[in-house]
Amino acid sequence: MARIDYQTLLDNALKSVVKDALVHAQFNGLGDGTHFFITFRTRDSGVVLPDFLRIRYPDLMTIVLQYSYNNLHVSDKEFGVQLTFDGRPFFIRVPFSALVEFKDPSVDFMLSFQNKSQPAAADNDMELPLDEKPGTVPDPGRVVSLDEFRKKRHP
Repeated sequence: MARIDYQTLLDNALKSVVKDALVHAQFNGLGDGTHFFITFRTRDSGVVLPDFLRIRYPDLMTIVLQYSYNNLHVSDKEFGVQLTFDGRPFFIRVPFSALVEFKDPSVDFMLSFQNKSQPAAADNDMELPLDEKPGTVPDPGRVVSLDEFRKKRHP
């Protein structure tokens, strides 16, 4: 009998949080200093990116949604947005399966995603936590607390 892959279930649930936040931004905009940092793998299937950006960011890229973005569109499997690079507008599309990290610094919120087939590389302003080594797989019998994924606040 196949084991339940709780890490994948957890990642999928957390990606739905990202999707819901993007849907909120799609229909309501971003206000009160809210801004999203979204890091994704540029070589994953379904990622649509101008060639010059794929050359500049061959593995990982972080985009920021704050003031100057247009045509944000969110579906069940991906999101697309028009951003300005080098003074020109370009449309990019990112499947949720390509996500590595999602941050909203305005509320000190961050989510990181696992990918067993392609471990995240420390590249393009992305650093792995000191206790994590590329290519390691979490213990499948380990109970995972959501607190491990929340950024700690210090008084």
